[in-house]
Amino acid sequence: MQLIKEAFEKLYPDKAFNYSIKLKYTARFKPYNANVRHYKNNLEFSLSRQWKHISKDIVIGLIQSLLLKVFNDKKQTINIDLYNSFIRNLHISIPKQKSDPILESSFNRVNKKYFYNLIEIPNLEWGSNSKRKLGSYDYHTDTISISRIFLDAEQELLDYIMYHEILHKKIKFKNKANRSYHHTKEFKAKEKEFDDHKEMEKKIKFLIRKSKSKGFLRYFS
Repeated sequence: MQLIKEAFEKLYPDKAFNYSIKLKYTARFKPYNANVRHYKNNLEFSLSRQWKHISKDIVIGLIQSLLLKVFNDKKQTINIDLYNSFIRNLHISIPKQKSDPILESSFNRVNKKYFYNLIEIPNLEWGSNSKRKLGSYDYHTDTISISRIFLDAEQELLDYIMYHEILHKKIKFKNKANRSYHHTKEFKAKEKEFDDHKEMEKKIKFLIRKSKSKGFLRYFS
């Protein structure tokens, strides 16, 4: 509980701390996830169990980030910088336990052609049959997930989605005023370096239509 109060006082040194607080660690969350619930004068923080073993200064940054979301505020602190740096480098220590031969082949092709084999292979898994969320990269678990609609698609389409997600792993994100920016100018410029990227976009739209989607929404994350 003292951790939350300390985080608040560092964030708002001129404000009185008049909240009833709860902090619990849970196994229900994915590794290094967390949330906060705010109602009336209560703040309830739920953190995944992995946070129990992380440096206090980093956890304070996590709590401050959650507090800023609660209060819809924008600030930057040393602790928040430490927290963001921790998340950016979390992939180094994450166990690589998930893989798939099709996704691994795609990763290896893209890694060799566009990244000189310099990107460490992450966890790789198929997602749902989503036609909206085509792919995602989870910084907390170092996992690339690809929609199953690409399971039988052309190899180059799968590789295009894989390239997008590897870019997220490589470039990470930028943080300003407690807001994370994933599709930066650098990211968008790099994305266009994929061979025939405009043609890939057209083919993906066609694949979505063929899958009887109502319109095409390009959702990467």
